[in-house]
Amino acid sequence: MEQYKKDFIDFMKDSDVLKFGEFTLKSGRKSPFFMNAGGYVTGAQLKGLGEAYAKAIHDAYGLDFDVLFGPAYKGIPIAVATAMAFDELYGKPVRYCSDRKEDKDHGADKGGFLGTKLQDGDRVVMIEDVTTSGKSMEETVPKVRGAADTQIVGLMVSLDRHERGKGDKTALKEIEELYGFPAHAIVSMPEVVEYLSEKGELSPEQLAQIDAYYRQYGPKE
Repeated sequence: MEQYKKDFIDFMKDSDVLKFGEFTLKSGRKSPFFMNAGGYVTGAQLKGLGEAYAKAIHDAYGLDFDVLFGPAYKGIPIAVATAMAFDELYGKPVRYCSDRKEDKDHGADKGGFLGTKLQDGDRVVMIEDVTTSGKSMEETVPKVRGAADTQIVGLMVSLDRHERGKGDKTALKEIEELYGFPAHAIVSMPEVVEYLSEKGELSPEQLAQIDAYYRQYGPKE
């Protein structure tokens, strides 16, 4: 496992963003783990988050893109932090863009987007915190493709929960097949479990709960 992945797992734990216990998801599933990207609230945390995304995007897609698109609302600070990290780590100027929940009908920046204006030929990397159902992509992919003649290079999420989406495959696999672009994560939950188990930071009870969860909701691939 790459060092930046290990560092990010420790970072999620230290930021109290990745938790273990019993949580009810929007889908109604009872999960033994939960990741809340809204828990990154300090400047240092946002800086670390942006650096982790930048390293993972660079690893997956290189530098051949122009715009980072973060869906409102949680995607906005992630896109901004990642754009800053690309400038600092790789010396690459990257524009950021986000959609608005409601169109703005006044001022110089009226419309449905925040940040840069999407242009013909723009190569876009989509950013999300965590994808379970792919619902956010249903809303934002048509917006990005409809705003200009853009190319979506791929999607990057911070954590791949690695559970079934709407069918038998993971949500990320479903997104790849539905929209025709690759989808990656900084880390996957199996990588998290492997790393924390090696460090002795997960109890036998927690491991048993996670195993039971995946027997019920894991992908059938």
